[in-house]
Amino acid sequence: MRWLGLDVHRDFAEIAEASPGGVVRRLGRIRTTPTELRAFAESLGAEDQVAMEATINTFAIARLLEEHASRVVVSNPLRTRAIADAKIKTDKVDAGVLAQLLAADYLPPSGSRTKIHGCSAAWSPAGLTSSASGRG
Repeated sequence: MRWLGLDVHRDFAEIAEASPGGVVRRLGRIRTTPTELRAFAESLGAEDQVAMEATINTFAIARLLEEHASRVVVSNPLRTRAIADAKIKTDKVDAGVLAQLLAADYLPPSGSRTKIHGCSAAWSPAGLTSSASGRG
């Protein structure tokens, strides 16, 4: 089993892995294109777990990763205090902290995996899309 943290941005995602001893290893950076996200998803093992903070693209990416990983946690960034209050704030550090919090089962979930602020994100063969879904 691997615990992976993704710090997702518009054009890229930084990836880190936490091991049972608490050691964090940087796995690198991927572009957030449909092709690279699919390749990353297909590299996941059936027991792998992935954590990321909620952003505009997170839910579409999470749905794709859920097809391959055993668990995908989308964390509310306002409640992920270890990242929000960090003195050193880099993409590498954020990805590592997410992986460590996931390994410790200490990530506050965002509450909804499919909708955020009235919009829903969808994965399509053409790429990531989002659309207004109304209230609720």
